[in-house]
Amino acid sequence: MIVTRNFQRPRRSLLQNLALRFVFSVLIFGFQISSALAQQKPAQEERSAAPIGESTAVAERIEVQPVSSDQAIDRRLTRIFEATGWFSDVSVQVQEGVAFLDGRTDSADHRVWAGELARKTSDVVAVVNRIQVTESSPWDFSPAVNELQFLWMWTLQRLPRLVIGLLVMFVAGSLAWLAAHGARRTLGQQMNPLLRDVVARVLSIFILLIGVYLVLQVVGLSRLAATVLGGTGLIGLVVGIAFRDILENYLSSILISIRNPFRIGDLVEIGGHIGVVQLVTTRGTVLMNLDGNHVQIPNSMVYKNIIRNFTANPNRRESFEVGIGFENRLSIAQEVVRDVLSGHPAVLKDPEALVLVDRLGAATVNLKITFWYDGSAYNGPKVKSSLIRMVKRVLQDQGISMPDEAREILFPEGVSVRMLEALPPKHQNELPKETVSPVGTEVVATGAEGSLVSEDEQLREQGRKSRIPEEGENLFVDNPAQ
Repeated sequence: MIVTRNFQRPRRSLLQNLALRFVFSVLIFGFQISSALAQQKPAQEERSAAPIGESTAVAERIEVQPVSSDQAIDRRLTRIFEATGWFSDVSVQVQEGVAFLDGRTDSADHRVWAGELARKTSDVVAVVNRIQVTESSPWDFSPAVNELQFLWMWTLQRLPRLVIGLLVMFVAGSLAWLAAHGARRTLGQQMNPLLRDVVARVLSIFILLIGVYLVLQVVGLSRLAATVLGGTGLIGLVVGIAFRDILENYLSSILISIRNPFRIGDLVEIGGHIGVVQLVTTRGTVLMNLDGNHVQIPNSMVYKNIIRNFTANPNRRESFEVGIGFENRLSIAQEVVRDVLSGHPAVLKDPEALVLVDRLGAATVNLKITFWYDGSAYNGPKVKSSLIRMVKRVLQDQGISMPDEAREILFPEGVSVRMLEALPPKHQNELPKETVSPVGTEVVATGAEGSLVSEDEQLREQGRKSRIPEEGENLFVDNPAQ
């Protein structure tokens, strides 16, 4: 019996131990669940109370047993944020490895930087970034002040280079001026003034560009130097399009200087304008017309239009027509008119004057009379007026009629006719003296015709006395014949 009791007592104690262990395990499991729920509740409450727009970040790997405590992480992040000076009212709270960042900053980049820094901190499993970005006031001039301070420090650091760059620029400018001056003196009278000026300017601009490139290299703006040299062609293209008319006139002036279609003082006709050349600049040509007015013509029009130079060849030709009756002998009329031409002092013997039968009109046979005269000594319209007057007189004296075109006039009520002899003597005295002048007494030039002299020299003298527009240096020299 004793043996039997000893065997049953341990059996009951084993069942009791198993029951106690089961109950104890259930209690421990429930306690762990309740503690985990209790710890998650404050975090959920804080996240639900977080402001809208906060950013969160979770670590890529979470350690089960952290090395750094929440307080150590809190102090470390707080000191870092305060050391940058980028944040105000900064506050860091760490709970179970979750870092809550609060505060204000002026830049969105600083806010992102703070979140990345906290996420990379050891033993931080998640980051809740609640830092607010404050909008700057429109009256906040701190960015401008900071930029000015940066420029001032940059200038102080590069002041020695700037001084050297100014010296290089001064040397380049001096060399450009000496090169231009030397080119003008070397070329001298061997080249047109405009071409001489173009060569001098191109040489000086080339030296200045090299100086600007060296200055930028010395200052430390090598990229800008390459941009300047590379953009020179583009700038030239843009300027050429914007100032197309100005450049066209300038290029036309160069071509006119090479061709030399006229000289200063020449009487020319350009685009329907007749006048004496006064001035030729890089922009236009100035004429003084026959009325004494200045006419400015762009050089592009001068180069494109037809130019008539009356001074290049002093001999000029004029012509006019005379109609005689069909009953007259043409050969006699031709000889009579030719004698008038050959005896006139303004008409040249070579080339000879011509009296040609031109056409048969309705009531007359028209004679075309052509003659040459010296344009530097005589005025064409004056000589023409004198010859027409003398030809009319000699034809009348030779009895050669000059009828008008045939017309038929009807007088329904008739016309009273009286003979000339029936007029009183006082009416006979009122006839023009020219009709009673004897043959051979016709004067060559009357006072109204101004002695037939040319007015070219008078126009040139008026041009020298007039106020010439100040548009630059005259590209042409005066006519040496003057």
